[in-house]
Amino acid sequence: MKKLKLFAIAFTGVIVLGIFGCQKKNETPTSSTDQTVAQSTKAQIKSLGFSTASVVKTKGGYIVEGDIFLSEASLAKKAKSQKLTVAKSEQYQTTNTVSDLPRTVTISVTNLPSVYSDAVDGAIARYNALGLKIYFQRASSGSTGDIDVAGFDSAPNSNGSITLGSSGFPDDSGNPFGTIQMNTNNAAYGSNPNLDYLTSVVQHEIGHCIGLRHTDYFNRSYSCGYVDANNDEGQSDVGAIQIPGTPSSEDPDSFMLACSNGGNRSFNANDVIALNYLYK
Repeated sequence: MKKLKLFAIAFTGVIVLGIFGCQKKNETPTSSTDQTVAQSTKAQIKSLGFSTASVVKTKGGYIVEGDIFLSEASLAKKAKSQKLTVAKSEQYQTTNTVSDLPRTVTISVTNLPSVYSDAVDGAIARYNALGLKIYFQRASSGSTGDIDVAGFDSAPNSNGSITLGSSGFPDDSGNPFGTIQMNTNNAAYGSNPNLDYLTSVVQHEIGHCIGLRHTDYFNRSYSCGYVDANNDEGQSDVGAIQIPGTPSSEDPDSFMLACSNGGNRSFNANDVIALNYLYK
């Protein structure tokens, strides 16, 4: 049975969908394995609160934790001297979340097929149905929203992954991350993308834009089938902070899991608790 890995992003991060089993894909030629990454660079990565296992050098920065893109500029950023206390399997938030509530966040779609636009509408409807103090709506025609959803074309990687999309975390001023990029390559979603699946990915990406990290941040064994012993939060201002009220046991149905089976996945009860804590 194949597993699909749906990962988070940070700063200008990259979400990766990896297909494991007999169906391996091809690696991006500009990337290198972590054997070529200097220990000083790994120390910077750890100081920002990310795992140093399997770091990949790529154009403009590094991919960590299998999917999170850290730019060269972000590595130069000095982390705040705080040690965050995080649990092992609850829902997580970043240090920064969206502020000035209640607040309307507009979302635009730029140069994408209509099914992607429909997916954005579907994701907006899912969030707004929760009655949060953060409300989403489409930006007016011809304008760029607070979050702009655009496309890029990226072929599969030989390491068994393909970039599905990218987004990032809120800034220090309490604004949502401003860009979600969706992969339009046929290898990502096929020539006729499934609307529910696209909606789930956009929904996941919006979650990052407003400050959610992966539910299984410290234990991906139950969603991805592997354990990373090097997941150490370190000293960081990005953060992976436990959200009170979410479970202390595994939550295999959260929409913010690192890995997915490629199907339709929306909020479960614990995701709603997390979003209510942050935005209700």
